[in-house]
Amino acid sequence: MFKHILVPLDGSAPAEAALPAAAFLAARCGARVTLLHIIERDAPATVHGARHLRQRDEAAAYLEELRARVFPSTAAVACHVHEAAMADVARGIVEHEGELAPDLIVMCAHGRRGLHEQLFGHIAQQVVGLGRVPVLLLRPPADGTAAFDCRTILVPEDGQPEHEIGLQVATELARATGAKLELLFVVPTAATLSGCDAVSSQLLPSATRVMLDLAERGAREHLHQHLVALAGVSAHASVLRGEPAQEVVAAAETMNADLVVLATHGKAGSEAFWSGSIAAKIIRDCPRPLLLVPAK
Repeated sequence: MFKHILVPLDGSAPAEAALPAAAFLAARCGARVTLLHIIERDAPATVHGARHLRQRDEAAAYLEELRARVFPSTAAVACHVHEAAMADVARGIVEHEGELAPDLIVMCAHGRRGLHEQLFGHIAQQVVGLGRVPVLLLRPPADGTAAFDCRTILVPEDGQPEHEIGLQVATELARATGAKLELLFVVPTAATLSGCDAVSSQLLPSATRVMLDLAERGAREHLHQHLVALAGVSAHASVLRGEPAQEVVAAAETMNADLVVLATHGKAGSEAFWSGSIAAKIIRDCPRPLLLVPAK
């Protein structure tokens, strides 16, 4: 399981909302933690109402204060300040994958300009797309109090072999935390098909219905095989019909999922829009913590 957790911090309270999750997982997995601050080039004076950390000494003191306040004295926590100012923070985080060798990055999604895509698409998806390390993405809590637990893990499935890495990571995490797994496979309806499939459904409605019914049967068999293989882990599987991203987001709320684990190719921005990336839609709309696992 995870052995080294990297937590990028910019000095703001929203970014610090990632710390409870990092502390929780470090304790459950026996992992060490590195708190990272990257000096940002041409940074504004404040970030989310807090003074922007633009000097090495003040950034180092800030990280040390967090280490003492958030983590027990027995925890293995290091602090790292990248002094050379960088314009691209996401790329800076990814470059530290090679330098610090983490196997998990925990970060809170927030953006300076408040744009929805900037908030829930840009930094985290760029880190996933550019790097090779899973990213645990959390939302800043509305009431200012951050907490994290891991009792129920939702794992959306689509039957694609390259996405099975998501279930592998979720299973290891369930074993480490004692969480139960909820496997979910969403089969579209004729009305929720898009692109060429939508055109085909209009031209051949009967054939489309048969095809989708067969897809549902295949989904149930796919999930059954996974349940048989998940020895020693509490797991349940469901098949739903509808628009995949919408159904996953709704299921996460219904199940009160503490975490949603997604294998993703890291598409962001216009690339995700034009490709119809389901992961990008879930990242945009799901308020629950998301573990994004690169499907490389």
